[in-house]
Amino acid sequence: MFQLRHITILSAILALFACSEPVPEPAKQTTAKTTAVEKATSQNATSITTKATAEPQSDIQKALSNAPVITNLSASHPNTLSTPNINDLDNSPESDLIRYGRLLVIDTYRQLPENVNNKLNCSSCHLNEGRVANAAPYVGMNVVYPKFRSRNAKINTIEDRINGCFQRSMNGQPLITDSTQMQAMVSYMNFLSQDIKTKDDLKSNNGFIAINKDLEPNAENGKTLYAQHCASCHQMDAKGLYPSGTYMFPAVAGDNSFNDGAGMARTYTAAAFIKGNMPLGQEGILTDQEAVDIAFYFSHLARPAFAAKANDWPEGGAPKDVRR
Repeated sequence: MFQLRHITILSAILALFACSEPVPEPAKQTTAKTTAVEKATSQNATSITTKATAEPQSDIQKALSNAPVITNLSASHPNTLSTPNINDLDNSPESDLIRYGRLLVIDTYRQLPENVNNKLNCSSCHLNEGRVANAAPYVGMNVVYPKFRSRNAKINTIEDRINGCFQRSMNGQPLITDSTQMQAMVSYMNFLSQDIKTKDDLKSNNGFIAINKDLEPNAENGKTLYAQHCASCHQMDAKGLYPSGTYMFPAVAGDNSFNDGAGMARTYTAAAFIKGNMPLGQEGILTDQEAVDIAFYFSHLARPAFAAKANDWPEGGAPKDVRR
């Protein structure tokens, strides 16, 4: 997928959830969902720093002072959105919380070893620190969540969404909802989103680009294309490259990659990411069919299993590329 001179990142993303509640009548369902969204929105509107800043600031400052230098391989991504500059923050506890949230995004598996069971970082998929359009950016999450998601048939808060990623993309354990770490990550997302007031401000920059889901994947062609475009960075075995204890090119298969319940384990989701972002520095050179073939090949390589995926889409309507 990538030439050595065009450095890249490719990895896992997004995760989702499950529910066993009975399905209400259509008219009542709409009312219930609307009420739940309004309630969750009201809760989300409360300052996210209240509990977090009550924690010992020395812990946050210690993490920041000991933070390793992280090479941002997607820093020059052409689809990077305009966001507030983190270097403009003051020295207040609230600003330290935002800085800590950014650190957790770019150095996730080392900063949160109790919650991450592979070697991925949030920024492995949410490129350029969560600021790239068509790479599931964090910009605008303040107006996207809370939202109803069919994967678990529930209203999901941003905290729910983050924990879904920890369980699936990170193959790990969820954060405590009101922990300093969770609130730091939400603070960072809200910081990036402070100029987004309504969904109209998103201008279709969230999520991934559209991909033709009618295309049938060709695994053999995908293997050939992977060797041509991807292996120089992610390695022929797709297990990535981790010099000096951190990632250089994240694993897209094996124990250090996302599990089979993650969004990136789905052919068309992975293909949309590839089509919009890979090879890094050569975005857009792959056709939909090529992206689908590559995605099918690497997403079906050996990786951890997520047992709870059997509970996904409890009300039906699961996409055709869902792993069972």
